[in-house]
Amino acid sequence: MKQTIAGLLITSVAGAALLALPASAQQDRFASVTISTTDLGGGVYMLSGAGGNMGLSVGEDGAFLIDDQFAPLSEKIKAAIAEVSETPVKFLINTHWHGDHTGGNESFGHDGTTIIAHHNVRTRLSTDQVMEAFGREVKAAPEAAWPVITFNDEVNFYQNGQEIEVFHVATAHTDGDALIYFRTADVLHMGDVFFHGSYPFIDTGSGGSIDGVIAAHEEALALVGENTKIIPGHGPMATRADLVATLAMIKSVRAKVAQTIADGLTLEQAIAADPLAEFNEQWGKGFIKPESMLRIVYGDLSTE
Repeated sequence: MKQTIAGLLITSVAGAALLALPASAQQDRFASVTISTTDLGGGVYMLSGAGGNMGLSVGEDGAFLIDDQFAPLSEKIKAAIAEVSETPVKFLINTHWHGDHTGGNESFGHDGTTIIAHHNVRTRLSTDQVMEAFGREVKAAPEAAWPVITFNDEVNFYQNGQEIEVFHVATAHTDGDALIYFRTADVLHMGDVFFHGSYPFIDTGSGGSIDGVIAAHEEALALVGENTKIIPGHGPMATRADLVATLAMIKSVRAKVAQTIADGLTLEQAIAADPLAEFNEQWGKGFIKPESMLRIVYGDLSTE
């Protein structure tokens, strides 16, 4: 029987709790947030603030933005973009549907920005959802926030001198994940498929799976080289070596949790046995804590 993780990630729900706050409280929370901009070369930037890391390509064809964090940060994000771009955002692509990556969609949509995402992102943004991991209902986003162009497997853009390849990776962080590769600049944005320096959040309630995350990492590694700059969904900018190390950890976590299931341990017995002990010091201090990681992977693998 599938193990539910609803309500079990209480130590890891800062972002989810924030989204449940009234709009005024969210505004107060973000009052001190600043948007930092890192030049990656070739007119491509990484933007960070609160929520998922953003990517940006600028040039005479118009700004091309990847993700847009929380709604109260929209004006700060636009101001940061204006510092490096003479043109407004023409295209906005969402790596997946979560609110710390799509919260600004409505604001950019009202500006006339064309929003693009995988089919499943539009489906989830346009209908009420339940975040099982946090036991929280998420109401459908306003129509202005919905992607107006969707794709199934891949779509390419030719903007600002960049060949931009967007492709879907199935059942990874969610069921609607997209990786975006700026081939000319050699920059890859991985969204929340890649958490740099910490355990990943695998949203099994939204169609994610640990096997999908592993497959997505392997697909990314086949694409990138030693000099590729990798923008993770969360954490500092990364390299191919960082992605290799993260994939090795995730594969080891999968193997150890699978062994507890093969040994007949219940979830509570697995928690007591602490099979991830050797990884927790290095990887367990981020958004997803050690017990939460174990619960997610155990629940995922126990359905196989």
